[in-house]
Amino acid sequence: MSKKENGAPVILAYLNEKNRPYSAQDVFCNLQKQHGLGKTAVVKAMELLALEGKIKEKTYGKQKIYFADQAQFTDVSDTDLKGMDSQISELAAEAQSLTQSCKQLDAELKELNSSLTAEEMKSEIQELKAECSGYRARLEKIKTATNHVTPEEKEKVYKERTVYVKEWKKRKRLASDMINSILEGYPKSKKEFLDEVGVETDEDNKVVVPST
Repeated sequence: MSKKENGAPVILAYLNEKNRPYSAQDVFCNLQKQHGLGKTAVVKAMELLALEGKIKEKTYGKQKIYFADQAQFTDVSDTDLKGMDSQISELAAEAQSLTQSCKQLDAELKELNSSLTAEEMKSEIQELKAECSGYRARLEKIKTATNHVTPEEKEKVYKERTVYVKEWKKRKRLASDMINSILEGYPKSKKEFLDEVGVETDEDNKVVVPST
């Protein structure tokens, strides 16, 4: 764009098209990227357009507002205004419907993206089949094994365990009573006595007597 034009034609066309008030900063932000206008150039161009009467200027405090000259536009009747309002309502409803459709399509797209592809599903099915085959082989091996424990043998083991646990507790109690008796006349601590005689307790080996 030449320095002579200074962006005025672009700004004039933009204000006439939008037909709404803008500050120089607004116009700069809206047109800078597309037309490469500088802020100073925009300010000067808008002041020049206002001076030539091509656009209107209003001052509010320290800020100037610019807008298209309304005299160039034909008068709009009440009927036309109502028609425009009706059209705006229809377009707003259509926009809302399209927005809702876009959201729905976006949700469907995300769901599809997170779903497995046909190849991935085939691969997973093969892995599951292989896993099931392994389980079947293990189950068959268990069924055909000849070393199953009978209920009678299991009961016998449980009874023997109960006897051994009771004996364990009995011997632990006797040993504890004997050690406590010795410690009554022993000048050192219980730990030192146990270390001296080389006795290891269940606690030293982190062993807990099971419940019967």
